[in-house]
Amino acid sequence: MTGLPLKLAVASKDGISINEHFGHAKVFHINSVSENQCLLLEQRQVEHYCHGNSGNQSAMAMILQTISDCHGVFVAKIGDGPAEKLAAIGVQAISDYAYEAVEASLLDYVRIRAKKEMEKADMNIKERG
Repeated sequence: MTGLPLKLAVASKDGISINEHFGHAKVFHINSVSENQCLLLEQRQVEHYCHGNSGNQSAMAMILQTISDCHGVFVAKIGDGPAEKLAAIGVQAISDYAYEAVEASLLDYVRIRAKKEMEKADMNIKERG
């Protein structure tokens, strides 16, 4: 798989499960993940973005800068606006694993991604074939 290991951010209250809304996160757990290993690199502190029905734009800018070197960010929930801002800087918002265990979720994500890449490569070979 190309690009391994992946650097993935996780919004988590406890570091055990993916249990924090993107806008409420005060810390992102940064992990390096390959198909067989998940390694916590660091925790990055941020000011939470969401304040009820409004958002702190300077906090959002800081969050985007803080996780801009990550392939994706795992969250329990995220709004369309923040997800679009993440996509614009090349960071994928991933909420498919909400409330699941961090390590198992990150490993599953990387393995599924690797499998899809292999299937795509196989199809390209067959088409040339």
